[in-house]
Amino acid sequence: MKTVFITGCSTGFGRETALYFLEKGWSVVATMRDPAASTSPPSEQLRVLPLDVTRTESIAAAVAEAGEIDVLVNNAGIGWLNAIEGTPMAVVHGIFDANLFGTIATMQAVLPGMRKRGSGAIVNVSSSSTYKPLPLLSVYRASKAAVTSLTESAALELAPFNIRARVVVPGMAPSTSFASNAQEQIARGGWFPQAYQDFADQTMAAMQAAGSGDVTTARDVAEAVFRAATDPDCPMALPAGADAIAWARGG
Repeated sequence: MKTVFITGCSTGFGRETALYFLEKGWSVVATMRDPAASTSPPSEQLRVLPLDVTRTESIAAAVAEAGEIDVLVNNAGIGWLNAIEGTPMAVVHGIFDANLFGTIATMQAVLPGMRKRGSGAIVNVSSSSTYKPLPLLSVYRASKAAVTSLTESAALELAPFNIRARVVVPGMAPSTSFASNAQEQIARGGWFPQAYQDFADQTMAAMQAAGSGDVTTARDVAEAVFRAATDPDCPMALPAGADAIAWARGG
């Protein structure tokens, strides 16, 4: 039985991806900062481990406890919605720590084992915001664009060891906590520049209108991640959800 190691599984894409791999008969290591927050149904094929992707010692401990890992899914990350002028540098560093540096560190932790076995797959979750510029997402988009670039280059250097690297690109997903978390962070920190308020109101109204159409579900992402992990003919970047597919095609 193959084992998948997934980060950020407490809710949303990560949780659904863990459940999907379980349905497919895989052994699943679902990681999150607080395992007590897990709402996944109990299963003999499921292990829930603590993991903070911003701490290398936490990554090392989780990977060691997981044992042999066939597939790594880097899903954990932080959403952010604010003007760049109103984003403190401490927040910028925190976003890149979680979204990019944590992805790199987790890859570094699992790659020695994959390379020695001569097989493995890494699936990194990016964002459809990388397909075209969107306002108020500048820092978040930059971090996710870096994840895509990282994966594309890593795929070339890992191919000689029979290790595949792919990126899944989800579209807008109202069912996730991205927007609500971002808005709570802004309100709590009081960082949003008042001069941008009218523009932000218009932007949010447009986003909400777009979200009333065909948007990405957590199941779309789980299916895309599974394909990226198991299909050797999967494209380098795989859009997940109707809106992401449309954006990828220039729509």
